[in-house]
Amino acid sequence: MKAVAVKARPFGWRDYIGYMTGDLGNCFILGLVNSFIMIYLTNSVGLTAAAVGTMMMVGKFIDAFSDVTIGRLTDTSKLTKYGRFIPWIRRYRWWFGGATIFLFLPFVNKWAMGWRIAYIFVFYVAWGILLSCVNIPYGSLASAISSDSVHHGTLSTWRSIGSAIGGASTGFVIPLVVYVYQNGNKVVSGERFFITAIVCTVLAWISYHFTVSLPTERVQVAKAEKVPLGKVLSSLGKNKALVALIFTDLFIVINQILTGTMNTYLFSDYFHSPAAMSVALLFTYGSVILLSPFANYMIKHWGKKEVSVISLSISVIMYVAMYLIHFTNPWIYLIFMFIATVGYSFFNLMVWAFIADVIDYHQYVTGLREDGTIYAINSFARKCGQALAGGISGYMLSWIGYVSSTTGGATQTASVVQKIYALANLLPATLLFIALLILAFAYPLSRKRIREVDKKLAIINKKKEK
Repeated sequence: MKAVAVKARPFGWRDYIGYMTGDLGNCFILGLVNSFIMIYLTNSVGLTAAAVGTMMMVGKFIDAFSDVTIGRLTDTSKLTKYGRFIPWIRRYRWWFGGATIFLFLPFVNKWAMGWRIAYIFVFYVAWGILLSCVNIPYGSLASAISSDSVHHGTLSTWRSIGSAIGGASTGFVIPLVVYVYQNGNKVVSGERFFITAIVCTVLAWISYHFTVSLPTERVQVAKAEKVPLGKVLSSLGKNKALVALIFTDLFIVINQILTGTMNTYLFSDYFHSPAAMSVALLFTYGSVILLSPFANYMIKHWGKKEVSVISLSISVIMYVAMYLIHFTNPWIYLIFMFIATVGYSFFNLMVWAFIADVIDYHQYVTGLREDGTIYAINSFARKCGQALAGGISGYMLSWIGYVSSTTGGATQTASVVQKIYALANLLPATLLFIALLILAFAYPLSRKRIREVDKKLAIINKKKEK
């Protein structure tokens, strides 16, 4: 492979804004689907929690393999005047948004059960594949915008800000607009979900426009020959940082999806407070905005790994405390939940910088520059985590006896409600503790080690340019 000389403007605000709006667009849609698809399907379409869990698990596993496929296709695609990754986002953003709208057609609950399941499954799988076509090139874009590890941290922070704005706005607003009163109770409305899906999609399309227009791909590598997939996969095994990051990210993603799903049931059936649900879903993204101004300072002075280990420890402690205290007041519970969310949010804030560091480390260890493939492998693990989370949440709800409905929601027994509270706290405590152990003892890229890699890689790349 050889580097292509790119005459580009200096790295700056256009790259920040353009990269930020990519995840802003993603999260307008992901905030809707990841947090609300299960409660929509169980309480409006009338599918059982087990059926939804199975559909989500199978769909996400298919999606995971599509991530790897798209990663390889982006790495081996031809360079264009826009670069290698931006053209993919330009092309597939429209299809991705369209699939989102079709997931929430309001009259599907009137069909026979077999047709309901078949329709939702087909469009859920299509939606996941189209997400890969947008998100894999977008995720790979960071290491193409700049090769500087400090820039990676800055871009990760801006991406997380975009994610926070999109996720916080959807998490806060959606519970307030999709619930209606029926016989004195608040239940979800299929028609309102459909309108919400249209609004979220339009906002995503507007955001993606800036992503394909503002940033510049400066690190462009023209492939002299196509590297065999077997050789690439073999080289990935040598990258201990990648393997450790994959498993850390896997457990944190399972936690994030399970927490988002279980919180909708926790605040709907245990606390009976959609307003508190809005605040809870806001925490996941609001905490990222809170941490953003301090992120670069913490990276420079203590390191990504070091701060993440401490913050994950705080989260584990808080979730155990919430389970033991067993709150009945949602607003007091939210105080503890906010601290727990801030704890694991630093890793989410920095995860894209972790990946960019791992991409550079891979080149340092193997001599191969496989941005899209490495991002896709990590995304594969994340999708497997999402698949497992979807299955676990559905099966857990069925196991505790949760009752589905086509009219917005059924009344649950006291035993089921108590078990929802236990799951909402013990599952994240366990998953985050496992992630903490992996990151602390298996991930090799400490602050000191990253600096060493950056210096040696700068020498290697300078020699190649000559």
